[in-house]
Amino acid sequence: MDIKIQRPKGFQLRKHWIYVAAGLVAVIIVAWIVWGNHSATLKVAESDITIGEVKRGDFKEYVRTSGRVVPIEIVFVSPEEGGIVIEKVAEEGAMVKQGDVIVRLSNSALDLQILNAEAELAEKQNLLRNTQITMQQDRLSNMTEQTQLDMDIKRKRRTYEQNARLYNDNLISHEEYLQSKEDYELAQKKYQLVGSRLQQDSIFRTVQMEQMEDNLTNMRKNVTLVRQRNSKLEVRSSIDGELGQLDVALGQSVAAGTKIGQINDLSDFKIQAELPEQYIDRIVLGQQASFVHNDQKYHLAVRKVYPEVKEGKFKTEFKFVGERPAQIRSGQTYYVNLELSEAQLSVFIPRGTFFQTTGGNWIFVLDKNGKVAYRRNIKVGRQNPAYYEVTEGLEPGEKVVISGYEAFEKFERLEIK
Repeated sequence: MDIKIQRPKGFQLRKHWIYVAAGLVAVIIVAWIVWGNHSATLKVAESDITIGEVKRGDFKEYVRTSGRVVPIEIVFVSPEEGGIVIEKVAEEGAMVKQGDVIVRLSNSALDLQILNAEAELAEKQNLLRNTQITMQQDRLSNMTEQTQLDMDIKRKRRTYEQNARLYNDNLISHEEYLQSKEDYELAQKKYQLVGSRLQQDSIFRTVQMEQMEDNLTNMRKNVTLVRQRNSKLEVRSSIDGELGQLDVALGQSVAAGTKIGQINDLSDFKIQAELPEQYIDRIVLGQQASFVHNDQKYHLAVRKVYPEVKEGKFKTEFKFVGERPAQIRSGQTYYVNLELSEAQLSVFIPRGTFFQTTGGNWIFVLDKNGKVAYRRNIKVGRQNPAYYEVTEGLEPGEKVVISGYEAFEKFERLEIK
């Protein structure tokens, strides 16, 4: 009798091959992660990259900007009185002295105003003279009246004194005595009243004369001012300098206060520049700057910082400290280096386009043979137009790739041919 042999239960290759395959794949992946060289490598030609050296030395943070030379002061030319241009005495580019006539204007309305003011002044003067004559006549009349009253008092007193003696001798009646006494007392009271009135009239006339004199003085000042306005139809230079602009034509009507030109003070120059708004809190008066022209370095200092920010930039002015370039001219452009910090001992690398891709977080560092470059994390601190300061990740003497990383961003290793 045959006995049926049963296969032992457990692993069966045909039945569990899927699990076996999955296990092998997992083992291979783990082995590749642990022991395999999985870093992506890219071969590049040495001529396609730029290599810079890591250095240690004095690092100074500064910003570079283009600056334009302008006169130290620009004075606008504006007429104080409006009028019609009848003559251009000076032309653009001419050198003028303070007080020189630049433009002559004509204003018929102002001429008429001067005539009216002079006529009014003459009328006021005549009125004052007539008033003075009248007041003098009144004063003489009052003095005559006061003299007559004084004489009348003397006569009444004399009559009163005579009647008093006669009355004491019983030669006149009591009524006649009293009447002479009353006449004398009335004359005294009239003299006192008239004297008080004359005193008040004198005070009033004095005040009136003072007021009229003040009015007349004001009229004279008014005429003088109007005449001065007429003299201001000649537009003159307020400083010594170069007439840089004159925007008028013969026969043109110019309103008072209108800018018609400018005068450039060429006694000195300054440099105007625009800086990104991110530096506005770091710029102060007196801050040092410099530029190089014809292999010679010239020094500047911040003269003025404008607080307004337009289109992400603010304006700054620099003054010269010490020597100026020979044959300096308004409108010339120089590249100004504005110092933002003092020099400090630091590790730094040349600026390069790699920063646009990495943001200063990593860089490719060459090995000792210079044939392979490895990706390495770094930290970048301050910067200037020539260098980046590196605070972590690099040592002096190492060499790094500083050209663009657009094609290298996904690779960990570069082989340089």
